[in-house]
Amino acid sequence: MSPISEPSITENKKWYKQFWPWFLITIPVCSMILSFNMLRFAFDGQDAMVVDDYYKQGKAINISLEKVQKAKDLMIETLLTVDQQQVSLRFISGAPQSGAALRLAFYHVTQAPKDQVIDLFRDAQGVYRGIAEHDLTGKWQVALTPHDQTWKVQQTLSLPQTDSITFKP
Repeated sequence: MSPISEPSITENKKWYKQFWPWFLITIPVCSMILSFNMLRFAFDGQDAMVVDDYYKQGKAINISLEKVQKAKDLMIETLLTVDQQQVSLRFISGAPQSGAALRLAFYHVTQAPKDQVIDLFRDAQGVYRGIAEHDLTGKWQVALTPHDQTWKVQQTLSLPQTDSITFKP
């Protein structure tokens, strides 16, 4: 009589119930998932901080500086008040005679999709008022121009602020 040997535990388990095949399959699957994600990030969109044509950008900066100098020559000085989404602007000096609408642009310093432009219209008291579409909390590069863009006043602001902001070139 021969002794019957009992089969070992690992011999009875099916392959998909064992640890090592799954461990060895997991490594290439994870690397494929990571590779596809990296490719998606690479081809998703362009970086908003990169400028294609530096020469054109430099010329635009020079024109912008001329507009700022024009605002200094006109001695434009305003008080800017931002209360949540309500924006009001009162001229201290250099108010335009025409009373035409002004454009107040808020450029977010790091997130271009948050940029917004507000048209300000003069009321009976001579105060220019407008309403922002989105919240203005954060750090902004703010530019004030008339619609014909003959002059420009710009400043970097952190909002919200409780007091009026002196806004001058």
